[in-house]
Amino acid sequence: MNLTRFGRRPNTDGNPSLDPLELPQSEPTPTYQPPSGTETTRGKGGRVSMQTLVSIHREVIDRVDPAEASRMPAPELMVRVERLISQIADERNLSLNQSEQRALAGDIVDDMLGLGPIEAILRDETVNDILVNGPQQVYVEQRGRLALTNIKFRDESHVLNIAQKIASAVGRRIDESSPLVDARLLDGSRVNIVIPPLALNGTCISIRKFTRSFLDFRTMVEKRSISPSMGRFLEIASRCRLNIVVSGGTGSGKTTLLNAMSSMIDHGERIVTIEDAAELQFRQPHVVRLETRPANVEGSGRIDQRDLVKNALRMRPDRIIIGEVRGGEAFDMIQAMNTGHDGSMSSIHANTPRDAIARMESMIMMANMGLPSAAVRQQIVSAVDVIVQVERMRDGGRRVTQIAEVVGREGETVITQDLFTFKFTGQGPDGRLQGQFEASGIRPRCITRIAYFGLEDAVMQAVRGELG
Repeated sequence: MNLTRFGRRPNTDGNPSLDPLELPQSEPTPTYQPPSGTETTRGKGGRVSMQTLVSIHREVIDRVDPAEASRMPAPELMVRVERLISQIADERNLSLNQSEQRALAGDIVDDMLGLGPIEAILRDETVNDILVNGPQQVYVEQRGRLALTNIKFRDESHVLNIAQKIASAVGRRIDESSPLVDARLLDGSRVNIVIPPLALNGTCISIRKFTRSFLDFRTMVEKRSISPSMGRFLEIASRCRLNIVVSGGTGSGKTTLLNAMSSMIDHGERIVTIEDAAELQFRQPHVVRLETRPANVEGSGRIDQRDLVKNALRMRPDRIIIGEVRGGEAFDMIQAMNTGHDGSMSSIHANTPRDAIARMESMIMMANMGLPSAAVRQQIVSAVDVIVQVERMRDGGRRVTQIAEVVGREGETVITQDLFTFKFTGQGPDGRLQGQFEASGIRPRCITRIAYFGLEDAVMQAVRGELG
């Protein structure tokens, strides 16, 4: 990364000035390449104009009863739609080959049974996020990088129709009186919808796909997301019932890391999970999954995470796993950790472990608990053992950049110590960021509890970095 010299030069009026700082330009946004076998007519004209294809599309939908179509299996509906397309093409004396008819039929079936133009992307396992910015612009996040697709909606009403289909499927409505909606698809994917007048460029749909793939620590080590020593420490911390908070930004991999750590929980424990949208994947047999509920159209019936945390305490849990704390439930989570529910885990949006502590303190204060800040900090110190910082870096890679232990409090300051860190060293010729994971070698404060499980030697081997 080369920058031009940043120095002073004389100006035309004799006053000194500064040379412009030329920052390197980022790489052009890549184009999304759909998997083979997902042909589509969207964004293509071919031998037949796009207007003609849209006209055929609308006529087919007019000739098929929506209620009847919803009851038909997709392959049967596909055959019927292809026959209608062929019939309409003959009536209009249009020449459509078999491939074009099949692609157009697939688009129509996706509109009838699925989410229209983005249905094919939802089936692509390599895509993590789908971002619709109005009818003419659809982006995806693939392998950590945003990519522009050639997929387009017919018009704004087409996007709005898909948005309303998503909202109605979960008993919500989306219109000018309720222009914001959070929902969940049948496969568990999270959806956020914003429509005009709030969205100036047209209806925006943001989908965080639910992944069925499970990343364990071994896979994370292979992907260079963590070091072997980090992975071993997190395995031990999870097994030994340390209270762990995963901190990071949006899309940094917090849920993925929580899933990996949860796999180390003993199968004999009762786990209660609390989430806004169910994403956590557990392989244990005794798991109770709770999910928040938004208010209904009358504005009543809302159940938030705080209500669920309070109720979870009455359900005889061994561990409480909160997908993400973002409000007053932080106080209830800290109370649960301090009242015998060791091994609880959660995630939080923060840039560093110290920021995570400050955010938890702010959330508790905003919950109007009436506690002085010193008491809040002492509660956090007593409850949280380890904070794991994850980051999505500019090359698209997700890495654990810091594992910090909460060791105590001195006056008004919460004291933490880094057990592991990631040190950035440069960028390789392939554009991937390079760095190394460093272990501090410090004896953890939680060693006493780990020794209770007979894993003292193993954890010391990890924090000394002897596993690599």
